[in-house]
Amino acid sequence: MVSVKLICVGKMKEKFYIQAAEEYAKRLSAYCRLEIIELPEERLPDRPSAAEIERALDAEKLAIVRKTPPGSYVTAMCIEGKELSSTELAAMFKALMNAGESSLVFIIGGSNGLSEDLKKRAGLRLSMSPMTFPHHLARVMLLEQIYRAFKINEGSAYHK
Repeated sequence: MVSVKLICVGKMKEKFYIQAAEEYAKRLSAYCRLEIIELPEERLPDRPSAAEIERALDAEKLAIVRKTPPGSYVTAMCIEGKELSSTELAAMFKALMNAGESSLVFIIGGSNGLSEDLKKRAGLRLSMSPMTFPHHLARVMLLEQIYRAFKINEGSAYHK
């Protein structure tokens, strides 16, 4: 069974996001070993300088790298990433698994995004949309799309 890990900067606090994430985690348990890791977002002053933001992103990058299993296929979620349809994401999953990938890691940054170095290390930069979403909603949306990809690949009627 494939392992799927979401490494997320920031902790979900809103009950409705937590409940939605838990529902998709429950559904995904039939298809993969899912692990969601929440890392603390680096504290910044109210009006941080570019250098302060860069230092924070570098600190978050180190924490993310420590939680990323060696040999995993890493996807960095970022607005400038590639946009895929649900069926394209499902096809990518199928191709990765057929190629022997058994560990997929998705990284969702905090309010300042991800360090450029971390994005360069990723096998894929993926965008959900050119729109900006709250990071906690993006987590729920990503979980749903991962679930949808598994359902598409099994030929289920879930994807219509």
